[in-house]
Amino acid sequence: MAHLGARPGGTPVLAPDRLESQRDDAFLRRLFPALPTGVAWDLARTRDALASLGDPQASFRTVHVGGTNGKGSVTATVASILKAAGRRAGAYTSPHLCSFRERILLGGVPLAPETLAAYADDARETIVRFGLTFFEAATVLAFHAFRGEGVEVAAVEVGLGGRLDATNVLRPEVAAVTNVAMDHADYLGETLHEIAAEKAGIMKAGVPFVTSETDPATLSLFRERGRLVGAPVVALDPGLLEDVVVARDHTAFRMRTQGWGELEVVTPLVGRHQAVNAALAIGIFEHMPAELRPDARTLTEGVRAVRHRGRDDVRVIGETTWLLDVAHNTAGVLSLVDTLPRLELPRPWVLLIGVLGDKDWRSMLPPLLASADSAVLTVPPSAPPGRRWDPAGAAVVVRGLAGTAAAASGTDGARDRRPAELLVVEDFERALREASGRAGAGTVVVTGSVHTVGNAMTELGIDPLA
Repeated sequence: MAHLGARPGGTPVLAPDRLESQRDDAFLRRLFPALPTGVAWDLARTRDALASLGDPQASFRTVHVGGTNGKGSVTATVASILKAAGRRAGAYTSPHLCSFRERILLGGVPLAPETLAAYADDARETIVRFGLTFFEAATVLAFHAFRGEGVEVAAVEVGLGGRLDATNVLRPEVAAVTNVAMDHADYLGETLHEIAAEKAGIMKAGVPFVTSETDPATLSLFRERGRLVGAPVVALDPGLLEDVVVARDHTAFRMRTQGWGELEVVTPLVGRHQAVNAALAIGIFEHMPAELRPDARTLTEGVRAVRHRGRDDVRVIGETTWLLDVAHNTAGVLSLVDTLPRLELPRPWVLLIGVLGDKDWRSMLPPLLASADSAVLTVPPSAPPGRRWDPAGAAVVVRGLAGTAAAASGTDGARDRRPAELLVVEDFERALREASGRAGAGTVVVTGSVHTVGNAMTELGIDPLA
């Protein structure tokens, strides 16, 4: 296994591109020259490139957010709170749904294409000279643009892992990890312990480290790493959240805090997991320097104003309801399955699923299929060729798993374990039409990857920047 290490002799591992793809996007091609696409486990190039640009990341303060799931939602919420507090706030997240411009936001708004292109022109020679990969180049561009736009505080999402992620050149005001689950095992480790150790790599001496992870073994690892590094570790107590209510367009809850007493919190992000994400964002501010800590009203206004598309995102188009969710691993799927019955969406529920081939679709598909009336398996066109799955093969495997489970339970079928109909339509546009036709006045649930949701949004005319 070649995860987060180096080959013998200390040569950094530059893996084939399995995590980032330069989509067929004229604007993206304009921003960057042809770049190596892959995962290069070495911070030296990023540090050197930033130094050649005058270390733009030193010109603004930061919050650094990692984790397996939810880190983008927390990053967006932190930036929204900063904006509500009157700060010139940046947000850097990845990957994007439809446009690269989604990754680099100022006050929740993307930079104008010409502005972003001008910053890319400034940085191009540096990017080429230091041989940056796509994600490294995007990170350098974001920090360069933030300095140019006078950002005061930026919320920055870890791309992958933490310890050797390009964003880990930062020394933030607060570092946070949402949770640890099995994902990217071929890069981060084959056990939760190994993955947690990589995510804990964003700890810095004297910098508060806040987490919403609840697994005792993982928390023990975090606390031990914090002791070794000299970082105070704070675990969010789930008992602080009460009366969580999930609706189609928001999640509401009460939260007890040390700094602001009891808060009534509403986030437009949907799901019980989004209550935890919002609570973690609030917890981050409890440990921010005093001058960056807003009052209670500003804090809750910032949470209420956050936008982060494609996360249990409900839209009604014509007679059909669409729910778009980027769940791309088993933990994300379980959150989606928990959320679906809470939203009172019209039946039938038809799944449109496109998973990347290196994901654990064998674990992802059964709970999804058990929740719906029918499903269409497809291939998102923006998925990198080397990461595309075989939906027909997956359908055979899943049907076999359902049949085995049914036989073991003594039933004569598996209709309680898989939908009545499972269709494979590899062509994405045709699959979208098929799912919509089957749903009629019911609901299409689009999920499985960021690519699947982003491609669906493009086909449906949904602008994630609106």
